[in-house]
Amino acid sequence: MPGQKSRWIHEMSYNEVESYLKKGDVALVPVGATEQHGHHAPQMLDTCWAMASCEVAAELADTLIAPPVHTGWSFSHMDFPGTVGLRAETLTNVCIDICESLIYAGFKRIVLVNGNRTANNPPMDIAAIRLREETGALIPVADCGLIAADEIKALCEGGTGALGHAGESETSMILHYAPQFVDMKKAVDGTGSNIKKAKAGANRPHLHPGNMNVDPELRGNSYQMPVIAHELKALSGKTKGVRGAATLATPEKGRKMVEAIGRNIAALVEDLRARPVTIRRKRLPV
Repeated sequence: MPGQKSRWIHEMSYNEVESYLKKGDVALVPVGATEQHGHHAPQMLDTCWAMASCEVAAELADTLIAPPVHTGWSFSHMDFPGTVGLRAETLTNVCIDICESLIYAGFKRIVLVNGNRTANNPPMDIAAIRLREETGALIPVADCGLIAADEIKALCEGGTGALGHAGESETSMILHYAPQFVDMKKAVDGTGSNIKKAKAGANRPHLHPGNMNVDPELRGNSYQMPVIAHELKALSGKTKGVRGAATLATPEKGRKMVEAIGRNIAALVEDLRARPVTIRRKRLPV
């Protein structure tokens, strides 16, 4: 906001961070991705989820925000030009190194905020577990698609698939946060699922294949079948990498989604502050 000091650590001087640490010990770490989001939206969209939500939460809960991580676990998008991804173990180590740097500085409560919804969760969860076990710091993972799933569902009109990749919710968010990078003339409506459902046998349950999918509608029984790079490009077809109804997106929906996520992260921060924490070990990331 104009006239206010930044809450981004990389925009502050070190003595300003030092001053904050005399009164607080909470940092937010936004982690996103650089991957395709159809023809209409920028590849930085997932990082924007985390950045926008962290900015709201930081103001509400009086925290600082670490520099955003613009690369995530984007294996299934690699056939789309411009995708820049990390190996799962690399993302885990990046999160560990960032948090260890913050812990060494004096932060004790660190929220890893995942904007690459669910896709980044496995490596980020591993990082949080290792850090908690080894350092004693309180480190939860807040997924932007999960921590405010109820609120986002209520805002979406597209039904099943509304939280799909580059669809209604994601396009709404980027229209709110970075509209200069969006071309709604190129927006299309994808399906709720680009994978054909297998026919169930007479005595078999009907199972729906998923790919780390967050969906505001109950899809029923499911299992995980990760879609790899060449499959996702082929399955996208006319939807151009979009899942859900991108044309239903509005900046107002995006603003309300980001505010809901930010509020819920701020509530998580207050829960963390109520919990005692003892740092057992500090280690430089060398």
